[in-house]
Amino acid sequence: MSSSIAIVGDRFMLPSVFAEKITAACGNGVDIRLLEQPWPDEPMEHGYAGSKLDGLKEFMGDPDEVAEFIGDAALLVTHLAPISRSMLERLPNLKFIAVSRGGPVNIDMQATRDHGVIVVNTPGRNASAVAEFTIGAILAETRLIRSGHESLRGGEWRGDLYRADRTGRELGEMTVGIVGYGAIGTRVVKLLKAFGCKILVADPYVQLSAQDRNDGVEHVALADLLARADVISLHARVTSETTGFIDRAALAQVKPGALLINTARGPLVDYKALFELLSSGRLGGAMLDTFAVEPVPPDWPLLQLPNVTLTPHIAGASLRTVTIAADQAAEEVRRYLAGEPPLNPC
Repeated sequence: MSSSIAIVGDRFMLPSVFAEKITAACGNGVDIRLLEQPWPDEPMEHGYAGSKLDGLKEFMGDPDEVAEFIGDAALLVTHLAPISRSMLERLPNLKFIAVSRGGPVNIDMQATRDHGVIVVNTPGRNASAVAEFTIGAILAETRLIRSGHESLRGGEWRGDLYRADRTGRELGEMTVGIVGYGAIGTRVVKLLKAFGCKILVADPYVQLSAQDRNDGVEHVALADLLARADVISLHARVTSETTGFIDRAALAQVKPGALLINTARGPLVDYKALFELLSSGRLGGAMLDTFAVEPVPPDWPLLQLPNVTLTPHIAGASLRTVTIAADQAAEEVRRYLAGEPPLNPC
């Protein structure tokens, strides 16, 4: 079996790290070629707002240039490079693709099935990073860290933030709702337990662990969670069912003054409706790391609101994420070359 491997990395998932891990797992007898893409210094294509390449989402690179680089390689290891149906028709030798992401949104999965190409991914690679970031995001809102920082940087000493009617609240006295109980949601729940808060989980497709039930975590319907939670944190995948499901009707059910945290995906939220509720004060605040269009337009209304914290989709960015994903991809390559079944087939 051919062991020619094309690696398309970027300035986060470094191709050299992929190569190092693959060599360690497979030995020096593999033929490796490397290509580094300019993401995140340059933005990727963001197909949630409409894609120019067969409906693919979140990809980086010109398809002709990527296909030319892959050439006669039998294996592709990538983070963001697109693989469309038309590209596969030009790559008859390609038999295996490892995508170092939680979901292969840059790959036309139906086309790979039609062409007999195996696709694997790296689920949970950034779960720890996103969970830690989520706790920080919650604390930035509940303890007025963002408000205090912005006012002080602007030359204003907000002593009024110590007033009983304006100061922050401790997590131990709050109810936190987790929407989505996958790899990230479960880790957020684990971290939240240390704060002593009441925890609600909404996810119709999973069950709570026995430990969570023993610790008092409640599995509830989404409507119940929205009505009861002081903090709502989103950790669902984008599917046809969840796209825009935090809409005007859902937000109308939210407890007055509640906080919304989105470190998952922008398309989960109706941002026009969110803007209206934040502007009116019906929602106390929001922390948003992901958006329907990235980068966000400079005139985007949410950028102007004083009760919103915004970060440029960095919740999953950590050095540990890089090494975890590269290790997982390398093991999948080793298994393929050894004729063993994949661990995480898509």
